[in-house]
Amino acid sequence: MPRGTQHVLTGILRRGRWGYALQMDGGGMWQLDVTGSADRHLNTRVTVEGRRSGYDLIDVYRLYPADAPPPPLPEPWGVRLRRFFRGH
Repeated sequence: MPRGTQHVLTGILRRGRWGYALQMDGGGMWQLDVTGSADRHLNTRVTVEGRRSGYDLIDVYRLYPADAPPPPLPEPWGVRLRRFFRGH
């Protein structure tokens, strides 16, 4: 799999050597680059959406319980900034 590819993965969220890791059902493990804390999801089944940025590294932009629908993506910062300056 080349770098930069989009991934939607489901597995068990664990503590990794350098942060969080996703333990896959087939026995593989992905290291996750997560912004903020995902401690509330530790040792539970989650779905991760992100972009591959290394051999076994995923830059996560969305993480949520596997049995829940995906939450909406946040607005891009440019849209929020324009809305702020317009006063809406």
